[in-house]
Amino acid sequence: MDDIAARRAACTDSFLGNGLIRPPELLASIDPGAAADVYGEGGVVAELEQHVAAVLGKPAAVFLPSGTMAQGATLRVHADRRTTRTILWHPYSHLDRHEGQAHSRLHQLIGRPVGEVEQLITLDDLSEVAEPVAALLLELPQRDLGGALPAWEDLVAQTSWARDRGAAVHLDGARLWEASAGYERSPAEVAALFDTVYVSFYKGIGALPGCCVAGPEQDVAQVREWRGRLGGTLFALWPAASSALGLLDGALAEMPARLRHARAIASALADVPEVRVVPDPPQTPMMHLLLSVPADRYQANARRFSEETGMWVWPSVADTGDPAVVRCELAVGRATLRHKPEAIAEVLAALCV
Repeated sequence: MDDIAARRAACTDSFLGNGLIRPPELLASIDPGAAADVYGEGGVVAELEQHVAAVLGKPAAVFLPSGTMAQGATLRVHADRRTTRTILWHPYSHLDRHEGQAHSRLHQLIGRPVGEVEQLITLDDLSEVAEPVAALLLELPQRDLGGALPAWEDLVAQTSWARDRGAAVHLDGARLWEASAGYERSPAEVAALFDTVYVSFYKGIGALPGCCVAGPEQDVAQVREWRGRLGGTLFALWPAASSALGLLDGALAEMPARLRHARAIASALADVPEVRVVPDPPQTPMMHLLLSVPADRYQANARRFSEETGMWVWPSVADTGDPAVVRCELAVGRATLRHKPEAIAEVLAALCV
């Protein structure tokens, strides 16, 4: 066990996301009475697919073991129906930055970043695209911008722009549950703007890894075939599906409270000049924090704090280009709700000394 893992194992509490989720806790999220699937067919896998389709207001859904598999396959389905393989996405798109270029190497897709790195995509950005487009991918919320959301009318205009040009519209909804709270609209209302929707179960929901793609029956059927071709149709998918089905509705119902808590934390941090919230106020139950402390000092502070208090905090942080300022991400989850905003602000201030 490496040093960071050992320190995390020794901690007893955290305010980060859903907290110190240990293997026994994850195993407890699996219903011992769940009906098993066979190679993804039947049982609790089918129950979860039907439930997610209903929650998102789509005709069908398919369960897959990973988002990298799910989104690449879905975008391929859209491109295969069209005369172009160009996919438009934000420069921070997960497919472009974190998936080893799987979209191009496995699916022969051409990713085209649109807009400015540190800003949300705008309709003007899209209007500058002249080439034919297979699909527009939008991430809600934009994680690398602190969970920012476009205004609802802007989202409607952007999805309409794509459809008017014969392109599909796909939602990277890894955190759609959080975006739903931010918009004060149901997941189905948000999903209605998109042809296909990807949702994750291990992030805000806190279940075992897994995801679903929802959309028209024909698209979902093709994604299901690609799941098999890509090695994702395991003999038994039921443990992860059961975990997701058991935790989804409770976490979704909790999202408005998480958003209120995020905004209360931001308010408490107004009295901590060493910490800046992005965006302020938070637009979803997450935020980025800019800490006025060099990275090496932060790491030393975090190590000492966790060892002395048993409270797990970020062991490392991201650079910002300014050696005196670092960035971290606070996802507001079940564990965060257990801690008062003022107490979290005190911890953050102590990490900046």
